[in-house]
Amino acid sequence: MPSLIANVVDIANRSVAPAEVVWEDSRIVSITPYADEKPTTYLLPGFIDAHVHVESSMLVPTEFARAAVLHGTVGSVSDPHEIGNVLGVAGVEYMLASASKTPFKFCFGAPSCVPATKFETAGATITTAEVEQLLAEAKIGYLSEMMNFPGILYGDPDCLAKVAAAKKAGKPVDGHAPGLRGEQAAKYIAAGITTDHECFTKEEALDKLAAGCKISIREGSAARNFDALVSLISEHPGMTMLCSDDKHPDELLLGHINTLVRRAVAAGTDLYDALTAACVTPVEHYSLDVGLLREGDPADFIEVDSLEEFNVLRTWINGECVAEKGSTTLARVEPEIVNRFQARKVSAIELSVRASYAETIKVIEAIDGQLVTNCLEMPAKKERGEIVCDVENDILKLVIVNRYRPALPAMTFIKNFGLKAGALASSVAHDSHNVIAVGTCDADLEAAINLVMESHGGLSAASVEQGIAEVLPLPVAGLMATGTCAEVGEAYATLDKTVKQWGSPLRAPYMTLSFMGLLVIPELKLSDLGLFDGGQFQFVDAFK
Repeated sequence: MPSLIANVVDIANRSVAPAEVVWEDSRIVSITPYADEKPTTYLLPGFIDAHVHVESSMLVPTEFARAAVLHGTVGSVSDPHEIGNVLGVAGVEYMLASASKTPFKFCFGAPSCVPATKFETAGATITTAEVEQLLAEAKIGYLSEMMNFPGILYGDPDCLAKVAAAKKAGKPVDGHAPGLRGEQAAKYIAAGITTDHECFTKEEALDKLAAGCKISIREGSAARNFDALVSLISEHPGMTMLCSDDKHPDELLLGHINTLVRRAVAAGTDLYDALTAACVTPVEHYSLDVGLLREGDPADFIEVDSLEEFNVLRTWINGECVAEKGSTTLARVEPEIVNRFQARKVSAIELSVRASYAETIKVIEAIDGQLVTNCLEMPAKKERGEIVCDVENDILKLVIVNRYRPALPAMTFIKNFGLKAGALASSVAHDSHNVIAVGTCDADLEAAINLVMESHGGLSAASVEQGIAEVLPLPVAGLMATGTCAEVGEAYATLDKTVKQWGSPLRAPYMTLSFMGLLVIPELKLSDLGLFDGGQFQFVDAFK
């Protein structure tokens, strides 16, 4: 039987001691104290990403797994609503099929809000009946984030029926209620919500914890709430988890949940509390078939160099070493191509804003590291009867084009992208995944958007004057590439570098752009149907 001698971290008993771990047939047979030598490495349970949209990595599940195991992640709680918004239940089934080809322990949920709102055009609808059918399947572990929190608060029958179906199936319900506080937060949680990953202040998280809701502390490529919430890990042990929500491939190459554990311990968090959040609480909350380094458990564990740095030396899943010395043994699986992309190319004339009557414009203020935005009212810059970009004052044009059927683009203006030239576009645009673009002039916007259209999905950067036309194709639902994490990460890094050379100060410009159409997170966002106030939950005029 295979065995390993190391310093074994016993999270439940809050101890570390040399031991020999023996496993057979994918399960741990024994953990025996070992006193003959002093090991230099440490064994601990594998890490879990407690809330992630795999599609946001731009990798299919098998490739996400091959990258994640390098950092000691052995499983994830994954919401497939990105591909669900494009392809419906067929998209969820695609993710399940891909996940079945790897030992990595994916736990997928039944998307609760497809489409996310009625104020945008998605590629599909997942009905209440379909949600109930998904929840009845053993391979679906929970009800994915209930983004329509107003629907819960005001008794929308469909929302309540989906939560009731999850309760009937004995499966937890993930929440999504950014900024919800006090009595409203308590009412939302009392309806059956068990987690929330949208807190961006400690005060908000404390309100939700007081109501009995677990908090998933998020640190992704766009939303970064870790520093604001890390103290909760020791203040409320067993009630917090760690998640990325959305993780771009270039960052996944560098680290995953292991980096959050390192940061938590460096910030003074108790070691065992940090590991409880990273390893134990997700397994217990979602009833995951993931081992916790105990006799009889699945042989899922990792070997690290120290309990300060958490550099992962090896990763095991079901007793199989799936990663060692920065390489994975998981086989590459060629992805199947599925998509829904019927839009036509756009012309620069369609991108002009002819509102010469307007003196002021409502401008979306993007905030680096946050999904929320602010609403600004700024003077309109006009030329030849059109409202145009005011590059000097960082007021750029934001465009969304319906990718599911031919339609005129929706347009507004946005601040804080910082571009002095060029345009960037993406078919990753939460949650309906139409084509979204921001740029300094209509010619560059036209070029960037059409690069995405020609590829039937992707990320692009274009500058007509500079002769730049770069694209990362995403042929799988317009969301995911077919390459490895290294290949996709390199292509993404090239685009990211180009955009930052044009002046963008944002840490992740493409990730930030992808959330400028997410209507369920306030304050001001753009859908393919117009400018939307997420606080009032209604369309508003951009120009007056």
